[in-house]
Amino acid sequence: MPGFTHLHTVSGFSVRYGASHPERLAERAAERGMDALALTDRDTVAGTVRFAKACARAGVRPLFGAELAVATPAPRRQGRAHARTPVRGGAFIDESTPRVTYLARDGARGWAALCSLITAAHNAEGRRIPEDRPVLPWQENHGEGLTVLLGPASDVGLALAAGRPDRAAALLAPWREIYGDALRLEAVHHGREGAGPGSLRLAARTVGFAAEQGIRPVLSNDVRYADPGLGPVADVLDAARRLVPIDPRKELDGGERWLKGADDMLHIAERIVEAAGYRRDTAYRLFEQTQAAAAECLVDPEDDLGIGSVHFPEPHLVGAGRRSAQRVLASRAAAGMVLRGYDRRPDARVYWERMHHELDIIAHHHFATYFLTVAGVVDDIRRMGIRVAARGSGAGSLVNHLLGIAHADPVEQGLLMERFLSKKRIALPDIDIDVESARRLDVYRAIIDRFGSERVATVAMPETYRVRHAIRDVGAALSMDPADIDRIAKSFPHIRARDARAAMDELPELREVAGERERHGRLWELVEALDALPRGVAMHPCGVLLSDASLLSRTPTMPTSGEGFPMSQFDKDDVEDLGLLKLDVLGVRMQSAMAHAVAEVERVTGVHVDIDAVPEGDPSTYRLIRSTETLGCFQIESPGQRDLIGRLQPETFHDLVVDISLFRPGPVAADMVRPFIAARHGRAPVRYPHPDLEEPLKETYGVVVFHEQIIEILRIMTGCGRDEADQVRRALSDVESQGRVRAWFAQEAAAKGYDAETIARTWEIVEAFGSYGFCKAHAVAFAVPTYQSAWLKAHHPAAFYAGLLTHDPGMYPKRLLLADARRQGVPILPLDVNRSGVDHRIELVSGSGGASGAPGSRDGAGRWGLRLALSDVHGISKAEAQRIADGQPYSSLLDFWERARPSRPVAGRLAQVGALDEFGANRRDLQLHLSELHRGAHASGTSQLPLAGGRKTAPAGLPDLSAAERLSAELGVLGMDASRHLMGDYQQFLDELGVVPARRLRTARHGETVLVAGAKAATQTPPIRSGKRVIFSTLDDGTGLVDLAFFDDAHATCAHTVFHSWLLLVRGVVQRRGPRSLSVVGSAAWNLADLLELRREGGLDAVAQRLAEPATAVAPATEEPGEGGGGEAEGDGREGGADGRRIRMPTGYEMHPWADLRPAGEGPASGRKLWHQSPGSAG
Repeated sequence: MPGFTHLHTVSGFSVRYGASHPERLAERAAERGMDALALTDRDTVAGTVRFAKACARAGVRPLFGAELAVATPAPRRQGRAHARTPVRGGAFIDESTPRVTYLARDGARGWAALCSLITAAHNAEGRRIPEDRPVLPWQENHGEGLTVLLGPASDVGLALAAGRPDRAAALLAPWREIYGDALRLEAVHHGREGAGPGSLRLAARTVGFAAEQGIRPVLSNDVRYADPGLGPVADVLDAARRLVPIDPRKELDGGERWLKGADDMLHIAERIVEAAGYRRDTAYRLFEQTQAAAAECLVDPEDDLGIGSVHFPEPHLVGAGRRSAQRVLASRAAAGMVLRGYDRRPDARVYWERMHHELDIIAHHHFATYFLTVAGVVDDIRRMGIRVAARGSGAGSLVNHLLGIAHADPVEQGLLMERFLSKKRIALPDIDIDVESARRLDVYRAIIDRFGSERVATVAMPETYRVRHAIRDVGAALSMDPADIDRIAKSFPHIRARDARAAMDELPELREVAGERERHGRLWELVEALDALPRGVAMHPCGVLLSDASLLSRTPTMPTSGEGFPMSQFDKDDVEDLGLLKLDVLGVRMQSAMAHAVAEVERVTGVHVDIDAVPEGDPSTYRLIRSTETLGCFQIESPGQRDLIGRLQPETFHDLVVDISLFRPGPVAADMVRPFIAARHGRAPVRYPHPDLEEPLKETYGVVVFHEQIIEILRIMTGCGRDEADQVRRALSDVESQGRVRAWFAQEAAAKGYDAETIARTWEIVEAFGSYGFCKAHAVAFAVPTYQSAWLKAHHPAAFYAGLLTHDPGMYPKRLLLADARRQGVPILPLDVNRSGVDHRIELVSGSGGASGAPGSRDGAGRWGLRLALSDVHGISKAEAQRIADGQPYSSLLDFWERARPSRPVAGRLAQVGALDEFGANRRDLQLHLSELHRGAHASGTSQLPLAGGRKTAPAGLPDLSAAERLSAELGVLGMDASRHLMGDYQQFLDELGVVPARRLRTARHGETVLVAGAKAATQTPPIRSGKRVIFSTLDDGTGLVDLAFFDDAHATCAHTVFHSWLLLVRGVVQRRGPRSLSVVGSAAWNLADLLELRREGGLDAVAQRLAEPATAVAPATEEPGEGGGGEAEGDGREGGADGRRIRMPTGYEMHPWADLRPAGEGPASGRKLWHQSPGSAG
């Protein structure tokens, strides 16, 4: 039996077309006895690296190609056809362009040609981004080292399907002229009737036509999925791609396009050759020709794709023209020593030795060009006036500090180069750069300008199906009611699609949806089948590729939507495997917020505040931090962090570094938080596993907090070098390696004279923490903006809030930041078309505004207020807001209408929220006048406003908006209760119920049962030490914040209410773990709006009866609220219910399967949302 190789196979990276992952295809190929398999995704090679690695594991030789739409040599019609609109809206999806499969044949040359064709297709002139499908222009259709398959969807195949062999021959001629003997005709049979693609008749015609034309035929199954039975999934993907529901009356997939084995394919070949009029044994000849075509495709993943090698920009681009890059790097580092004065310090020798040690490591790996590249980029960013800071282990390098890449002094902070780079660590080091989020694209442009577009590309980020997207696409494909689709999708947290049914079984908040399961038929099976398949591609938020001029020969690029930056088709992991240098340029909203605050201070006073040079031990800053009033401050604003700093009470920069490091899964899993707090405050003695370990552990009271401490422990107790110690630390994350590492540690430590008890006690610490802790260099890099943001809040609160509200950097919604500003004494100035800017501003409210009265300062001569921004108005464009700001001041409503030219909806919203109050008349009257102006503009254009003396608009006699209507307008238009706190309207009712406000809650006793209420600000379900699921929520009642924790025995009655309500009333028990540590463990929750309705209908007695209904008991409060993290899970842990099911991490850390891996508010700015929710939160 001859073998068989599929030459035309797509994976899920053929977006909304392929139904299997590349790894599954490789596994199935091995299981079905195939020696080789081609991956030929539509318009992309994004799955290539994963496919190559999977093939290597499975023992299958990978072939690489792509299927492209190709324009015909002579277009049949000129101009663009009229765009039709399908039933579900959107642009008409035109898939009529012929498609052709290209295979890379001759090593690196073939791969480069394939990349070139894909790039040309995506960058074709006249292509609209991203609406149009990529089409390869005919003039770009050429390349050496390629094999070309003309199949049923090609122009030749379509002509044969139409019964026009003469037309097919004419269309074949230009293909033959370009590709000659590399041309193949592809025969495909899927059992379809008629003569169209997939039919037996067309397959037979193709084989006969190939013989007539002297072109070798090949057999393929045009594979879309790995296994039989996935045809319905392909139908859903087709419907999602075409933006139409599945129509059973039209041709569906048929279920035949799976990765069939040699026996099945031989049977198909026999049917084709018999239908073509040949003997049955001719099928073997068709097999042989297919195998011969596969054998010619020789592209080695390592040698030809570049896997395992690194390519830096040419040295002359980074200032190393006449001298070597290493010498230039050494010169710049030495200059940095002098510039920072380290050469004049008493311990200068320590710095010089550290510098030369690091330079030696860099020279060993030939990485000098890399460091100079990053330094050049950072220099450019600074010259542009953009805030920039390094993060990650790179902050532990003195060379990075001397080059100006990293801010903190690694020698002073006790950071280790070996955590970042050593002679034994072969991988390319990772230097991450934080820049202002608002200027990130400017940075990208600067990088492209410096190195050239042939050396720079952004990194792709596949957007994959999770449960909500899958429900929407499957529901639409099945013609479900759109309202039902929306309701069901929003009921789920943002979890994997594969977990939809398990979530319905286990999550109380999904009980209602679970009750409808049978009603929706195959919905859930199809939803889970879409799990993690790519559904689109976007530009990664921080990855930038830098290479030499060979970049475009190793990766295809496509323009990003909007900016049109060149974007590699590979994601952040794949580019590293391909040896492409990735520089992470992360846009951080807090950096933009601080830059805006500093700019506001300078705008109104002329004084420039150098935020990078603020005094380190400022008492006001640490007083603010210890108060836990840290809303808006980088890294320390979450409920868990506020709880931790309330217990830790930081007094120095080092304390902030420790705080940030303790708030991680490693210390929580190893139960390091409580011992540290106890030792710090003298409630427990400081203990060391051994006196030899006092030096590395004394800064943290004998408790292991940092990765660097693990490295030092291993070095001291085994005698190994720091580079080897870091390798050992990394090996701890591998369960299979832990036994070997433990044996090595015990043997080496015993040889150094340590007793068995010390070895065992130390190993427990190393094992629990070593692979899952936090890098001190990373914590130091984070602590810098943490301190800076707290300093701004302490000294310039109005400017600080202006920056926060403009750039929305935190985990809480804007309305909560506004409420916090009120509590901090910052006046909130309303929206006003004569005073508001595009962004939030500060204005002098009273006193002197000179340099002596710093904006927002608590003790300065001036009092500064916060003016709301035009950009917060719902639906306003940036251009519209800028036009209004540029035209200020306006003398009347007519003047505003004529010169600012707002759209009618935006003008109406401005009137609703009081931005036009200065023009006279009440807000309803203004709306009426705006309608008249709008009508006049569309009629004669001479409409006049009645004036009431001067330039004021005359009243029209309509009643003004009530206070409740004004507040509702503010929430709807601005997403904020700008004029007053919304909970004020409920105060009388809350007083009747005996609700304890947040301000008074601070005096409540530990264990006291209380009623609390407020507007929900955030929900999250982070991983915690026990592996249980705890719902954390924060309420804002206008007097402060109430942090809530709902343990699993309260979920049945509380979860749905907490996730799906905005205004909440909660009964719970006060929990205190320190003077500033306060939370409420919830046992019952009610929707406040429902209780108000009940109060109106049945009086207070009815409400009291509702509140008296039994609720679940309160669980013992033994968890660390909000502390935890994530990691890669082992297995899928489906057995058991939610109470007993845990995902065990490699280090023993347990995580609940529905825990968050990302906190609320992280990711893109949420704009006008009234509360933030983490991915694990429903609603």
